[in-house]
Amino acid sequence: MGDDVQPSGASADQTDERRHKLARLRERGDVVFPTRFDDRDEIATLHERFDSLEAGAEAPGTFRAAGRVMSRREHGKLAFLTIKDGSGHLQLFAALDALGAEAFARLLDVDVGDFVGAEGTVLKTRRGELSLRPSAWQFLSKALRPLPEKFHGLTDVETRYRRRYLDTIVNDDSRAVFVKRARIIAAIRDFLDERGFVEVETPILQPLYGGAMARPFVTHHNELKRDLYLRIAVELYLKRCIIGGLDRVYEIGKDFRNEGVSYKHNPEFTMLETYEAYVDYNDVMVLVEEMVGAAALSVGSLETQFRGHAIDLTPPWPRQTMREAILQASGIDIAEIRDVTSLQAALKERNLQQVTLAPTWGTQVDELFSELVEPKLIQPVFITEHPLELSPFAKKTVHDERFVERFESFVGGMEMSNAFSELNDPDDQRARFVQQMADLAAGDETAHRLDEDFLEAMEHGMPPTGGMGMGIDRLVMLLTNLPSIRDVILFPQLRS
Repeated sequence: MGDDVQPSGASADQTDERRHKLARLRERGDVVFPTRFDDRDEIATLHERFDSLEAGAEAPGTFRAAGRVMSRREHGKLAFLTIKDGSGHLQLFAALDALGAEAFARLLDVDVGDFVGAEGTVLKTRRGELSLRPSAWQFLSKALRPLPEKFHGLTDVETRYRRRYLDTIVNDDSRAVFVKRARIIAAIRDFLDERGFVEVETPILQPLYGGAMARPFVTHHNELKRDLYLRIAVELYLKRCIIGGLDRVYEIGKDFRNEGVSYKHNPEFTMLETYEAYVDYNDVMVLVEEMVGAAALSVGSLETQFRGHAIDLTPPWPRQTMREAILQASGIDIAEIRDVTSLQAALKERNLQQVTLAPTWGTQVDELFSELVEPKLIQPVFITEHPLELSPFAKKTVHDERFVERFESFVGGMEMSNAFSELNDPDDQRARFVQQMADLAAGDETAHRLDEDFLEAMEHGMPPTGGMGMGIDRLVMLLTNLPSIRDVILFPQLRS
C-alpha cells in the first residue's frame, strides 16, 4: 500500500468539503485552533464520580470536558455527540434551549474527528447514559480528513501499521496495548531499581559492533571520517561498567540488527540487558523468572493466554540442557557428533529436511534447535548449557568444556531472554574472538569481530558476573496475547 492511498472512509471530496467548512469558520471569525482549554475534567474522572447517578438525575456544579468527536447525530432541537479523550468516552447532550440558537447552529458544523471543548452540567439520561449538557462549547481543532468508517473501524492490517495514529484513535484495544507496554517497562525498572541495579546509557553509534551474533547497520560520520555501526547489543559496554566498579547495571534501549523481518523480528527493537557482579547464570535464572512475574502482575496475572495456549508464569521454571532437548526431539546427541559434516549426515539419515544447512557446527546446532525444539517450548523453560561455538562470551561448564554456562528462556515457542556466566578471563576471551574470526572467514556473517579495546578493559580485571538480555517487544507480545511484534511496536519497519 503506497503512502498516497487514503485511509478507510476517506475521499478527496470529503477532504475538500472539510476545507471549505474551515474557510467559512475562519471568515466568520471563529477561533478553530485555540492554544489551550483550561480546567478540563478528564472523562474517566467524570465517570468515576457520577456513574452512580440515577437515570434522569443531574449532578450539582459545572464541568468542562474536551475530546475528539467520534460520532454525531441530530434529532430536531437536540444533538448527540460522543467525544473521546485519552481516558474514555462521554456523550454531549446538546439542547437548543440550553445552548442558544447561534451556538447550536455552529455545533452542526462539527464533523466526526474534530476536537471540541464543552462546559455544562453532568446528567444521566433516561436511558442511563452519563452525559454533559453544554451551556457553551468551542472548537479545539478541525480535522481535515475523515476517520475510518464508523462501523467497520480500522481493520486493514497494513493501514494500522503505517498509520498507527488512526489505529489508536479508533481501536481502543490497540491503544490499551501501548499503555500496558509502558506499565510493563515501568514494572521492570521498579523491580531492578529495588534490587540495587543502576540504569545506565551506552552508545548507540559504536566504532565496532559486538555483544551478539548479528549483522549490523552501517553509517558514516563525516567529521570523524569513519564508518560507525548502530549497536546490535549493549553487552560489551555494560561489561565495561562492571569492570569500572558498577556492580549492578542495566539498560533498556533500542538495538538494531540488519536481518529478516517476521512475526517475532523487527530490525529496530527494544532490549533489556542486566549485569551483576559476583553471581552466575543460576542466579540470573531466578532474576528472570521473578522479573517476568512482576511484569505480568503489573498488567494482569501470572496466568496468561498466548497463541491459543494457557501459560503459567509462576516461578520456578524448569531447566533442561540443550543437549537433552535436541536428543529428545531428534535422537541426535550433539555431545557425540562434533563436526558439521557428521551432524549434517545425521540430519540426512533421519530425513530432517526442514532443518536449514549451516556453514559451521555451532550454527548447525542452532538451526537444529530452532527448527525442532523451539516451537514446542510453550510453557516457560530455561534451556541451559549451549555449545561453546555459539557463545563467545560465556564461561565453560566445569564438567564439559565443549559447553558453556548459558541459558535461554523460552515461553510460547519464542526465545525471551539469553544469559551467561560471563567470561572474565581475557586470554580465553581473546581465543574466542580468534575462533569467531575464523568462523567469519568460513562464511558465518554473524560471527563476532575481535575487539581489542574490550580486551584491554578486561585485562584490568573483571569480577565473576552474570549477564542477561531480554527482548521487551516479545515480552509485551506474550503479556498482551498478540501474535506479531508489529502489534506491540508503535511504528514498525515496513516495506515500501
